[in-house]
Amino acid sequence: MSKKKYIIISVVVILISVLALVGASYALLTISLEGDKEITLKAGILKVDFIEGDNINLENTAPMSDKEGLKTTPYTFTVTNTGNINAYYHVSLEEDSNNTLSNNYIKMRVTGSNGYDSGIIKVNNYGVGDFEIIGEDVLEPSDTVTYTLYMWLDEDAGNEIQGTIYQSKIVVESYDRESNSPNAPMLDDGMIAVTYNGSNWVKADRTNANNDWYNYDELKWANAVTVSESTRSTYKNASVGTVVNMDDIETMWVWIPRYSYSIGSEDGTNYYGKQGTFLDTTPTVELPGEIDVKFVSENTKDRGSAKYIVSDGISDDDWYTPDAFTFGDEELRGIWVGKFETSSSNPSATYGGGNTTDLDVMIKPNITSWRRINISNAFTVSQKMNNSGNRYGFNNTTDTHMMKNSEWAIVSYLSQSKYGKLGSSNFTGSNKEIYQNKSDSYITGCSYGSPSNANTDYGCQYQYNIEINGTGASTTGNIYGIYDMSGSAWEYVMGNYNDVIGSSGFVSMPESKYYDKYTSNNVLTACNGSNCISHGLSEVMEWYSDYNSVFNETNSWLVRGGFSYSNIFAGIFYLSAWNAEISDWGSFRLVATIK
Repeated sequence: MSKKKYIIISVVVILISVLALVGASYALLTISLEGDKEITLKAGILKVDFIEGDNINLENTAPMSDKEGLKTTPYTFTVTNTGNINAYYHVSLEEDSNNTLSNNYIKMRVTGSNGYDSGIIKVNNYGVGDFEIIGEDVLEPSDTVTYTLYMWLDEDAGNEIQGTIYQSKIVVESYDRESNSPNAPMLDDGMIAVTYNGSNWVKADRTNANNDWYNYDELKWANAVTVSESTRSTYKNASVGTVVNMDDIETMWVWIPRYSYSIGSEDGTNYYGKQGTFLDTTPTVELPGEIDVKFVSENTKDRGSAKYIVSDGISDDDWYTPDAFTFGDEELRGIWVGKFETSSSNPSATYGGGNTTDLDVMIKPNITSWRRINISNAFTVSQKMNNSGNRYGFNNTTDTHMMKNSEWAIVSYLSQSKYGKLGSSNFTGSNKEIYQNKSDSYITGCSYGSPSNANTDYGCQYQYNIEINGTGASTTGNIYGIYDMSGSAWEYVMGNYNDVIGSSGFVSMPESKYYDKYTSNNVLTACNGSNCISHGLSEVMEWYSDYNSVFNETNSWLVRGGFSYSNIFAGIFYLSAWNAEISDWGSFRLVATIK
């Protein structure tokens, strides 16, 4: 459940001189407050109060530098939690569809008494309703935070803005965490929220009105894309529902919200998940049950046992927040995962790209995955997406990197929950398992139409958008999930035994936040002498009869998913170890984190 408060901001721009900006008049009209101030939640009464400060006044001023903009009179608003439960909220800028002034000319900065600082933001063609100012935050009962908003016209504005109008709303949206709502996805500058209309990907309402963009209760995971530089501005300014042509898409991503989990035991001995409402039989290692999941904010980091006896029920000490949601010293609201196995900007090249860093990353269906590339080069091209002036439009708040083993694990756990394919009523029995991609040409998004482990290679029987037979190969059993996690190519992940570089191509290991280090070849003691909870090792070993192999000094790098060529035990829980020699069937996947 969510409620919104609106602060209306209107900017009317009238250019008097057509030759120079001197004498121009820019008026930011009076800001008014709309909406009830009291929100009733199931768990209690939550109030979010706004106290108006001084109006922003840009009358008789010209476009200005950032330094001058920060000297203007700001607007302040205060959010107070006067209820008896935690108040979760985020703040965004929603723009009016009748604007005639491009938001490319608007700059702002938001600071908070809690230490928040957005930095100087250039709205930069986000389109209607498409700009988050403050990511999700939380107020405990009786807590208050005051925000200060500066807004000004960019000094690069010229005579082209004469007679234009700009209107927007500051929207503070609160969430009831008691209802287990996932963290709202964070979008980078270059990302566009999309949803599927039955035949095409279309621009979604990122405010998620009417669950247009995502609904994890209904297995609709949030999707986003980046598009070619030549079409980016057009799509950013396009209205909700606009078809995003696949030819214009360069990368596709799926949001994995931060969660905590626990794995149940029905017999008090074997922890294969709970039977729940999704299985007709008692869970076994061959047909495991539900992994319990609850969505949490970045302020929650459960450190329980990650297991419980089903008949006893789950207690607070049973929940564990996966390690993958901690990136260095940063607690994440969630991560973006490449929707398909990675391809290159020249997928028709030998092995879909080969062992080079000269090509760029693509993440799309129905093209050849990028193989025969060593781990070091795969890591490099993943990081290259962050470079200044990159083709994807990513800014410096986004970190794209090669997927870690722990990041693979959180996708697999969520898929095995009520929010993933396990929870789909379209699949029963053994078909709960993710269908294999058996394409002998390593075409992304393909499906064999079943989880069969038959030792046979095939073409692309079903494409990713074919209902049931095709979508059964995704982590949700529908088009909104992640593909190629069972079969297709081996996927190298950044999981390493004791910093043994092997044939990876690295001269030295990368920064520690970019890989998972395992210090023992015994999965029960691999994490500094302890069991590696949340890493997809011992907890889910051989689920669905997926292959499992231990890493060691010789084979020090982990691979996931299995591969289509002569591999009968592929699956999302597949785990093997390799010496990192270049392989004809070795590929990789990307993750993006946003600050």
